[in-house]
Amino acid sequence: MVDLVLFPSSYFSILKVDEDLQAEYEAVKTTGLFDISFFGYDKWINEDILIINNAPKEERNAVYRGWMMKPEKYEKLYQLLLEKNIRLVTTPKEYELMHIFPNIYEALKEDTAKMEIYPLHTKIDIESVKNRMGRFMVKDYVKSVKGTDFPKFFDESVTQEEFDSWMKVFYKYRGSLLTGGICIKEYLDLKRYGGRTNEYRVFYINHEIATVSRNSAQGIYTPLPSKDLLDKYKNLESIYYTVDYAELEDGSWRIIEAGDGAVSGLSEFQNYEQYFRALYHCFSDDIISDTIDSYYRM
Repeated sequence: MVDLVLFPSSYFSILKVDEDLQAEYEAVKTTGLFDISFFGYDKWINEDILIINNAPKEERNAVYRGWMMKPEKYEKLYQLLLEKNIRLVTTPKEYELMHIFPNIYEALKEDTAKMEIYPLHTKIDIESVKNRMGRFMVKDYVKSVKGTDFPKFFDESVTQEEFDSWMKVFYKYRGSLLTGGICIKEYLDLKRYGGRTNEYRVFYINHEIATVSRNSAQGIYTPLPSKDLLDKYKNLESIYYTVDYAELEDGSWRIIEAGDGAVSGLSEFQNYEQYFRALYHCFSDDIISDTIDSYYRM
């Protein structure tokens, strides 16, 4: 059973939740199903100092809901929390598997974009890449640089000199968050409805489909990925993870991302209270309803 949620604290007080996670914190409290602890995320990330409030007197199983950290940092946090009677449900091995996309790529590659990986700061032969992929995007092992002037994708028109120049920009934008290596991924044409792509985030908890939520603020009448596709990925080697699915222009579906559940955000219009109730019941092996079937009955 999991009955403790660990949140990052406010920068200003270890007794308050990080302000950007206030809505999740309120939802957890409303359920009445969990106790809550806070830890100083900034102190931990920047100084390697763990400060925690409300540590239990006896060992408790806990879910972390918060910000990303590199796998080696997560492993260290996991071990220190054990000393404070908090056992995170996601082991360091599971976190690294789902947080670092190339680690899970082989398990997903039947239903995701082509991908090649390169060591950091390696000169990438762009002519060779163009021979294998018509259009492609760049990210590190965890994230791209969305919301910047970095190109969404490159195509056959990009020269080696132009690409090398843009890679310098990529490294600058990722900065200290740069993780693992470089992924070159095939760029997919996503279908749009009213200007919005049709993407869904699925939380898999204890090998059950816990929640399915619209993840691109699309309308409520857009198609869903098939139940068979969603069922296909509910037994990956982690207890708590997400897979993001998107509809392509031709009506087929592809996986566009996967992640560790603890550091995957909830969707914009997702019911937070419902999410934490589903989380509780999945980890207690007390499944009160088949979430995915309820979506297909809508």
